[in-house]
Parts: sequence; C-alpha cells; structure tokens
Amino acid sequence: MSPKKIIPCLDVKDGKVVKGVNFVDMTDIGSPPQLAEEYCAQGADEITLLDITATLERRETFFDLVSETAKRISVPLAVGGGMRSADEMSRILKAGADKVSINTAAVMNPGLIRESAERFGKERIIVAIDAKKTRDSWDVVTHGGTKTIKLDAVEWARKVEDLGAGEILLTSVDADGVKNGYDIPLNKAVADAVGIPVTASGGCGKIEDFFEVLSQTNVSSALAASVFHYKQFTVKEVKQYLKDRGVRVR
Repeated sequence: MSPKKIIPCLDVKDGKVVKGVNFVDMTDIGSPPQLAEEYCAQGADEITLLDITATLERRETFFDLVSETAKRISVPLAVGGGMRSADEMSRILKAGADKVSINTAAVMNPGLIRESAERFGKERIIVAIDAKKTRDSWDVVTHGGTKTIKLDAVEWARKVEDLGAGEILLTSVDADGVKNGYDIPLNKAVADAVGIPVTASGGCGKIEDFFEVLSQTNVSSALAASVFHYKQFTVKEVKQYLKDRGVRVR
C-alpha cells in the first residue's frame, strides 16, 4: 500500500485564503503563495488551491495567483474552481499547476472528464465531489455548495473513474469546517467503490481525525485547512503522530 499523503487546502476568494463553515461565513486567513510556501516547508505532500467562488461568479480562476504559488513550492499543486473547458484547464496547467480539479463542470458535462484525461493524462485530472447526506445516501452538491443535485455521490464516483479521472477529491458538505472529524461512512463508501485515489476532505478538527480517516477507510490522502491555518499543529506534527501509530506517510 502506498504511503498516505497530507494535503493542506487553500480556499481562495478575492485573492485571499478564506475559511468558513458548511461552505459559508468566510473569514480571511492570508496570502495563498505565502501559506503554500509555509506548508511546503512543513512537509506537505501537495498543495490544493481552490477558487471557491469562480463558478458562482462565472469567471476564470486567476492565473497570476496560480503562477506565483507554483513558483514558491516544490510539491505538486492542484488547482480547481471555475474551469468549464479543456482549454481553460490547459491555461491553468501552463500557469504552473500540476493537476486540475473540476466539479460543477464535470457534473454538467461528464464528457469533459474523458476529453481532459485524454488530452492531459488522467494523472493530472481530479474530479472533486462535494456530497451532502440524505436519508440513506449522499447527494452531489455543485456551484460552490449552493446546489444539490439528485445524483448519488457513490455512483457518480464510479462514473468519473470510468470516464478517466485520475483522482477524486471528496468533501463532506455536512462536515466542512465543523471540526467534528471526517465523514467516515462517506469516505469509506466512495473509497471502497473505486480503484483510483480518493482524498478525504471536510471536518478535520483534531490530530486524531487524520488517524481515524486514514486507518478506517481506504482513502489515500487527508486534506485539511482550518487546523493548519489556525496553527493547531503543523504538517510535520501530523506526520509524526501518524508514524507513531503505524500509518505509513511520505
């Protein structure tokens, strides 16, 4: 089994890193390039940069910010937000991103997954799935957490894999920013349903949450934001904690 990865996430709005609860009530945190550089120095395996309002505002992700962030780190940079075509994804990759993440555009046009995977290579294509609990399953949420689609998240995960996605970034809308831990049932259901790497996102509030999701599910990575932004602990401390408990990390 491959070592598990720890990925700090930078949610960006108006050029600043922000953090909210359940995708709303955003608070400014700081500069994306500066924070990315800091987390890279701490031992982050990747950095995820998400332009969280690009789809709602119907604009393209800001390329200069991507370029500046990429220059300041030595680990892979994944970028998502507002990309609706393979050409836009190409511009993000040329700006310095190593991977691109699509969510709403993939739901609206599933063929974009196959087109982009064939054009850039599946290892560079992440499909982000935001999921919200229903009575006995999870529905897909799009448009920055504002629209719930009657599309089963586990079935959608299987489909995006079939279409050529190289990874899945799975976020629990219910857990996002609440700090009560990752949604274990959701992450287990999706990771068990597909053969591509799944990154767990949403809900991390304490260092034990990393161990729980990485030991109880088949996810390959754990992504977090608040706990790093507010300096509860560093990436290095998380990795040491996991190593001490027998979890292989990079």
